[in-house]
Amino acid sequence: MPNPLKALCAALITTLLAVSPAVADQSTVEAADPVRVMPLGDSITQGGSIGGYRLDLGTKLRAAGRNVDFVGSLADGPGSMPDRNHEGHPGWTIAQIDANVVNWLRTYTPRTILLHIGTNDMYGSDPAGAPRRLSALVDKITNQAPSAEVFVATIIPIRFADGTVRNFNAAIVPLLRAKAAAGKRVHVVDMYPAVPISDLPDGIHPNAAGYSKMATVWYNALASVPGSIGDPQQPGGTCTATSKIVSTWSGGFQAEVTVANPTAAAINGWTVRFTLPGGHAIGQIWGGTASGSVTVTNAAYNGTVDPGATATFGFLASGSGAPAVGAATCASP
Repeated sequence: MPNPLKALCAALITTLLAVSPAVADQSTVEAADPVRVMPLGDSITQGGSIGGYRLDLGTKLRAAGRNVDFVGSLADGPGSMPDRNHEGHPGWTIAQIDANVVNWLRTYTPRTILLHIGTNDMYGSDPAGAPRRLSALVDKITNQAPSAEVFVATIIPIRFADGTVRNFNAAIVPLLRAKAAAGKRVHVVDMYPAVPISDLPDGIHPNAAGYSKMATVWYNALASVPGSIGDPQQPGGTCTATSKIVSTWSGGFQAEVTVANPTAAAINGWTVRFTLPGGHAIGQIWGGTASGSVTVTNAAYNGTVDPGATATFGFLASGSGAPAVGAATCASP
């Protein structure tokens, strides 16, 4: 007669063995996560139907091989825009952002924040109090997310309120620099001189040329702070590769690798390299050809990857030990 206690122990051991690969899989995927960047502000961050500065900034980041994910509760911009998320709320003031920012930070946990706010305060009832309100907002952000890099921009011109804008910008810069001197991860971005009045068709919002100039200023600021947009891809690489484990079983697992083209031009052919745990070997592969330990080249049908597009390949591996896929690198001719 079967022993119920032995059966229970066997079931428990089986469950623990099944959990271990899942834990290994989770750590592998998390290591490849993109850097979360939150564009935060009003309609100038939202950018209308053209996607604002976010369109060109995303292009610049992908061209530089940066693995970045814009985050936020809103999504705007052209349908072809690869990453449309943000927290740019048209018509909002500093106080309105302040009232909601803690929830957004908790929900999206950004590594980096791009803050351009205050324009709507300039023609409100208390523009003179706007620097104090901005200072309090930045304190709230840094208290909630002390490890985040917070880039705070001087606001761009307003045709009919230029003096008020200049006074606001002059007041906030020393306040922000004092926070940085106190050890907070706050960075001043001088955006005001980047966008001329001629690039503001309605006197407030930039046209495409103005937003492109904003994107350049943001990108240069981000590139100057290590870690704010992650590390660039390996020298010589023009593509990126991200792996994930799809399923596991005793003695083997199935994995999938996504090849992405972050550049502004199509790539024709790619090679991905990664490692497998000792004793593991690929038994079957699709979407590529494997050699060595381990190098995968594209198949005939998925070697061309357009800008912002992806290709995938998958494989089955067998062996002892916990399933895992080492950090993958990608290069194209």
